[in-house]
This record gives sequence, C-alpha cells and structure tokens, in this order.
Amino acid sequence: MLIVSESDDLHGTAMAATLREHHGLSPIHLDLRDFPREYGSFRLDRLGTTRSMSHLIGLDDVRSVWWRRPHPSAVPTGIRASDDAFRQAECDGFSQGMLWSIPAAWINDPGADRTASRKIVQLETALRAGFTVPETLITNDPDEARSFAESRPGPVVYKRTGTGRAEFAETRIIDRADFGKLTSIRTSPTTFQDYIDATCDLRVVWVDGVEWTVRIDSQAGVGRIDSRLDTSVEFAREQLPASVSKSLATLMGALGLSFGVIDLRLGRDGEYYFLEVNPQGQFAYLEIKTGLPLFRSLSNLLVHGDGAVPGY
Repeated sequence: MLIVSESDDLHGTAMAATLREHHGLSPIHLDLRDFPREYGSFRLDRLGTTRSMSHLIGLDDVRSVWWRRPHPSAVPTGIRASDDAFRQAECDGFSQGMLWSIPAAWINDPGADRTASRKIVQLETALRAGFTVPETLITNDPDEARSFAESRPGPVVYKRTGTGRAEFAETRIIDRADFGKLTSIRTSPTTFQDYIDATCDLRVVWVDGVEWTVRIDSQAGVGRIDSRLDTSVEFAREQLPASVSKSLATLMGALGLSFGVIDLRLGRDGEYYFLEVNPQGQFAYLEIKTGLPLFRSLSNLLVHGDGAVPGY
C-alpha cells in the first residue's frame, strides 16, 4: 500500500493509522518533496523492472496507491531560471513516471485526477450528467464579467477557478464596489456564478459507488455564501434523492474518478445544484462531525476494492 502525500498531511496520517488498525497493514508514505534529496532509480532489463527510493522499501510490491495531494519534487534552485526549470522537469518526469508505471489500483488515476480537477471540465460534465448547474461565466475579460453580473436577475458570486495550492479564497457576492477591481482578472481568470438561495449545503464523499452525504446547516451561521467558513453549525448524515444519486454516479464515471468530495447546494426552490467536485478533497472534519466511517470506507476500497462498510 502506498500513500503519496505531504509527510505532515492529516489525511495521509489518519489513513495510515486506519490501515494498521483495521487491516494490519503498514503503508509506505511518500512525500515527493524528498526527491532528489533521496536517491531514486528505475531499472528495466530482460527480467523485468525494479523501482527504488533510498529511504523506502517495497515499491515493487505495491498493489494500491492513494494519490493524495502530492507536491512536485523539491529541486534546489540555482543561478539560472532556465536551468532550474530543466532540472524540475527532469525530476518530476522521473519521480512521477516511476510511480505511475506501478501496475497498481490507483485512487485516483493521476491522469483522470488532473483532468477532473479542472472546474470547466467538472461543470460541463455535471450538466451532461443531469445535474442542475448555476448559470456560470469563467473569464479574464473585465467587461464581459461586469456585463454578466449586471444582466443576471439575482446576486452573482465570484470565486477562484484553479484548484492548486494557494491562500484560501472566499466565495463572495459581487457588488458595484467590486466592478472597479475587475481589471485584476486579466491575469487571473475568475468564475462568476448565479448565487443560489439555499436551505442547506451538502458535501458528499464518494468512494467508488458508495456515497456518504453530510448535510451542513450553512444558512444558520456566517457560511451562508461559502459553507467552508463556519464549522460550528450542525452537520448531519443525509440521504440523496435517487435522481441525484444517479447523476452523481454518471458524473464520477464520466470523470474516471473512484474517489472525490462533491459540493452540492439545496436551493429554496427544491433543486439540488452542483457546485464542484474535488478529487483530493478534505473530509476528515466530516467524520469528526458525524461519526461516518469515511477513512474506513476508503481504506476498504484500497485493500479490497470495495468501499462498503458493514453495518452502514
């Protein structure tokens, strides 16, 4: 078992503990920032292939991998930026290529994970899967953004478009005072979307067909626009309607994901609106809040290929 994540990642550490407790397995935990400080080799000959990292044992015996928010290789910088870029590309090409060549069950497949993390891909796929999606504009054109915001019948929110590591960016409702700042999107394409007046938010942890749904009473606190802003409100287990579950299964299948954390919003009009899916989303706090066996479910998928948990 291999977990590829930051060495201090809470989710990676908790998963390692779950695998030890429930499956008697001690996984390999790899932080790609250890390379090239540690030696690595890939060898191919008539007998087959071998992979090694100087501080790890057992890469060739790995049968399943959790690809969990990995960093690129940590290459020391030099004097010339072009040399740094070359070394970074060579190190990433080696470390990623060596890992991706392992014939294992991947959660998620790195290629599918990368494609699915693109918000535009998610929204288009969700619409085709039968979800209701808020009307959306993603652009770096200030004039088009302003025109969109002014033309909508209700409030419009704006939020970041990328999913890379960055300072937390709150989803906010745009107002006229923000129009003068729209020139900043010229080099930072931004997502503008109809604001959904909600009764609650829903976060779904998808484990290869097993859906664990949490209802977040977001409208009772300061997270009415962005539910991530308030974890003091009530979190409760929830069941999705069959039609929404069907759209969710279609979406995840089309994206090629066996795991993901999906954000939905239940509007006051009764519609379930798709907001986004994060292939490497946070879910530890959901287990703490509700007692749902989320780590156990994902560990079962890694070990047995099935995310079901007896008794749930």
